[in-house]
Amino acid sequence: MDFKKLMLSKEYDFLRTNERLGDRVILLGLGGSNAYGTNDENSDIDFRGVTLPLQSDLLGLTSFEQYEDAHTDTVIYSFNKIVKLLLECNPNTCEILGLDEDQYLIKTPLGQELVDNSHLFLSKRAVKSFGGYASAQLRRLQNAVARDSMPQAEREQHILNSVRNALEDFERRYENFEHGSIRLYVDKAVTLGMDTEIFVDGEQSHMPLREYQKMFSIMNNVIREYDKIGKRNKKKDDNHLNKHAMHLIRLFMMAIDILEQGKIKTHRRDDLELLRKIRKGGFQKEDGSFDKEFYDILGDYESRLETASRNSILPDNPDMEKVEIFVEYVNRRAIEGDY
Repeated sequence: MDFKKLMLSKEYDFLRTNERLGDRVILLGLGGSNAYGTNDENSDIDFRGVTLPLQSDLLGLTSFEQYEDAHTDTVIYSFNKIVKLLLECNPNTCEILGLDEDQYLIKTPLGQELVDNSHLFLSKRAVKSFGGYASAQLRRLQNAVARDSMPQAEREQHILNSVRNALEDFERRYENFEHGSIRLYVDKAVTLGMDTEIFVDGEQSHMPLREYQKMFSIMNNVIREYDKIGKRNKKKDDNHLNKHAMHLIRLFMMAIDILEQGKIKTHRRDDLELLRKIRKGGFQKEDGSFDKEFYDILGDYESRLETASRNSILPDNPDMEKVEIFVEYVNRRAIEGDY
């Protein structure tokens, strides 16, 4: 695929015509599986980039965080927004600074300076940020496998546990509170076709409506994810499951590189054999669960991340004085039109 040619097509005209983009874009590159090297014939095309703020954003009353074009899966962050995300080692934005040279579609001299200064943003915060994303992927795996392989009654208990986990902080405040109480539990089902199901006992009075809506919105989201299983397309869902498994391991790989080497390596050229095997279902059993070898690999990466965290060459937090100097330098050039 000639991505630079695609970028020049009519559907990407917004890159040239939008006042916040055009020659203000200092970086534009591949995102998603095409960036990691794990793409296949069904992979979407994602572009990710960075654009400079307008003078009015810096000196006036306008504000801007990011531009999104849903049709082309393009997201372009304002420089100041991406700096804030990079300071937290946000995985989705770190990868923009770790592409191979031929994966960049636009890289101006100022964009090159941003890439060259990527080390300013790297710290041990990567443990929490990448680890958090990896934990989310792992929960998706565990939940998907559980809902497929468990008997209905056990699955309902698993759903309850997930609801309780999602509501852990909320229940700590509201299991017994000044506006009432709420209790969740599993009992014999009254719904046709189920053995057991989750029930709720609740009593509220003078409860703020927004808090009430928030509580039930969280529970509803968890239940909805599980209920999708009744309408599932097995092949499609297995593909998603394997994709989650692949990204779980990829996140560990990237975090370990950051912590051990102080480098962002988005294109996983040396790891593609393993990542592609995971994506193609090479570790998935007939019942949809994953075999012991996959969990051995996962355990190894978890141990490596723990070791890398202890022995990392990175500081606990970024040097904000140096970051401020660089941010002021870039924004000054944006104001002066020197980009």
